[in-house]
Amino acid sequence: MEIIKSKTAADLGKAAGEFAAKKLREAIAEKGNARLILSTGASQFETLATLVKEDVDWSKVEMFHLDEYVNLPETHPASFRKYLKERFINIVNPQKAYLVDGNNPEEAIRYLTEEITKAPIDVALIGVGENAHIAFNDPPANFDTKESYFVVDLDEKCRMQQVGEGWFAGLSDVPAQAISMTPYRIMQSKTIISAVPHAVKANAIKLMMENDTTNMIPATLLKEHPDCHLFVDENSAGDTL
Repeated sequence: MEIIKSKTAADLGKAAGEFAAKKLREAIAEKGNARLILSTGASQFETLATLVKEDVDWSKVEMFHLDEYVNLPETHPASFRKYLKERFINIVNPQKAYLVDGNNPEEAIRYLTEEITKAPIDVALIGVGENAHIAFNDPPANFDTKESYFVVDLDEKCRMQQVGEGWFAGLSDVPAQAISMTPYRIMQSKTIISAVPHAVKANAIKLMMENDTTNMIPATLLKEHPDCHLFVDENSAGDTL
């Protein structure tokens, strides 16, 4: 795992966004197209803000979405479909965007699995949650399944993170379940870029870096990937990095 430390969240986002664009351009130059996975949440604001301004032929990029709450309308402020449309899709107009529809989990999982397994993913932007989850794979994460997407139960710490970031008014408003890309499918990506800014992520980074791979700290799995790049700022690095 390569570790790139920046001073601020803005600097981190610029570095991560530029690196993601570079990898996308390389894939397009090599084979004429690129396939991208995007994560969401407050930690990805700066990275996406840079990425959408980069010189990438977006007409040759297919985008896949990591996760979405079950039965949350797209109009809700916390909807990740809404997030990606506003911060990425409507700005760059990629060749295709495969979004997770949490209103029909069974059909969404079938459709997304069919599409994502057609060809390798070139670049995956994978955040790390306050409880060290990747996507919505809260501890204990299922490291054994070979499925691509599944329905997961969200633990309280994960749901409280959503409240803390301002997406929901209180814990009872946060859905108890979500559709998530599996750890297995995330790890099949050619390059993983993990942008993890802010002091609230410092403990997750500490747990991730100081422990061997364990499904109780899902982000530890990323250290096993052959081409993973962790971007931290001074706040998230804490006294660990």
